Amino acid sequence: MPSPRLVNAALASVAAIGLGITGLVALGGGADAATNNLVVNPGFETGSLANWSCDAGTGAVGTTTVHTGSYALAATPTSSDDAQCTQTISVQPNSSYTLSAWVNGPYVYLGTQGDGTTDVSTWSNTSAWNQLSTTFTTGASTRSVTVYLHGWYGQSAYYADDVVLSGAAGSSPSRTQSSSPSSSPSSSPSSSPSSSPSSSPSSSPSSSPSSSPSSSPSSSPTGGTGGNPKHWVTGYWQDFDNGATDQKISDVNSQYNLIAVAFANADSTGDGGITFSLDPTLQGKLGGYTDAQFKADIAAKQAQGKKVILSVGGQNGTISITNASQATAFANSAYSIMQQYGFNGVDIDLENGLNPTYMASALHQLAAKAGSGFILTMAPQTIDVLSASSDYLATALQVKDILTIMNTQFYNSGSMNGCDGGVYAEGNVDFITTIACTAIKAGLSPNQVGIGVPASSRAAGSGYVSPTIVEDALNCLAKATGCGTFKPSTTWPTIGGVMTWSTAWDASNGNEFANNEGAFTNAMP
Repeated sequence: MPSPRLVNAALASVAAIGLGITGLVALGGGADAATNNLVVNPGFETGSLANWSCDAGTGAVGTTTVHTGSYALAATPTSSDDAQCTQTISVQPNSSYTLSAWVNGPYVYLGTQGDGTTDVSTWSNTSAWNQLSTTFTTGASTRSVTVYLHGWYGQSAYYADDVVLSGAAGSSPSRTQSSSPSSSPSSSPSSSPSSSPSSSPSSSPSSSPSSSPSSSPSSSPTGGTGGNPKHWVTGYWQDFDNGATDQKISDVNSQYNLIAVAFANADSTGDGGITFSLDPTLQGKLGGYTDAQFKADIAAKQAQGKKVILSVGGQNGTISITNASQATAFANSAYSIMQQYGFNGVDIDLENGLNPTYMASALHQLAAKAGSGFILTMAPQTIDVLSASSDYLATALQVKDILTIMNTQFYNSGSMNGCDGGVYAEGNVDFITTIACTAIKAGLSPNQVGIGVPASSRAAGSGYVSPTIVEDALNCLAKATGCGTFKPSTTWPTIGGVMTWSTAWDASNGNEFANNEGAFTNAMP
């Protein structure tokens, strides 16, 4: 990232990547009375939202439309919010679970986030009580899963009751009863920092609502839990002076909701540990930007709802994680720096290769230390994500349970193969959409896939594109409009967002990226 490096690669073929889709069906019948239900307050019979977290202002407990008992969830979407309600539940790794709920409404979705394998969902559009059900198996390191219910943008209220998650109970003490409802989203669980579900229903709804959202509910919409935005606008903050506008963290344009501080480097031991400190030259150019001011600026951005993370590596980064001890050293040192500066997480931008097995181990260890709210991003070059076996994409798939977003660098590249096997040159909509498609078909959730572009023609050796191209690519992926010659076979309304190198180059270019791509992405449903 960052400093230009041209990758000359034209590949004639790419391994076919199968899209595994879990079959999802709506089933009739009630849960067996003897079922070991892991959901707390499953029928909302506390008369409150105890143990549930709903998007602010959308969730309530009602008494007029219920399935059994005296109460049920009554949640009302808005034009910009799908009224998602979630509960995070302790589970066992490598275990099978069944999730079901009785629902009623124009569009109601039921699913999981962070189950460690392939997040699942199912939905219905029946204004009468019907039961949704789906199954999943947890990943090898999964200790908790978030179950969710939500409606659809601009539609009327939906109702849910008798939610059941059956399977082996986890061992963590998270399932404690709350005495009062939650009126705002809770911090996202470490196993699933991503804010939204992404699995698509098996078929699109048969009806066409008169008050339709901007995109069809053919894929499940994004939620707003965990204090995370629906889509990410990521900008790299430069801890060095290279001719771009020098900035303090406080100077970063407000359209950026995720700021990646670049860069942490390998420590002197070479054992996998990393180190970070502010560049003295930049500090001087900023009038003596002290550590205390830097930390205060990070805290201020976080108070505004932004996330600030530490980016590791960059083009010249030589951090090597190739064994278990190095993985542990990386996790320990990264966590120490996070605590020191108040970072929300890390970004992995290693452009000289990485070992998927041990990097995944390091990141899982770090996530376990960081706990709730951990943010993990990646910034691979295009050549590193062309198939599920490419080192970066393989790593991303191994840490899917904790991955927030992978922002591929769609620049400093040559022609590359897309998900349809065609060869596409950089600098156009097709180049972006076909490679993004590859990551999704390999198994990442659409909300974990982002578009990275330079903030100006000076910010990279090649690949700068106008804001219109980025916006067309987002529209193509989200709702199949604005496409080039390649058009995805389905839409992904929850597509993760956009990224740029860098906020400093953006400031030098009149904040074109923030004011165009950033504002556009922040306004997406």
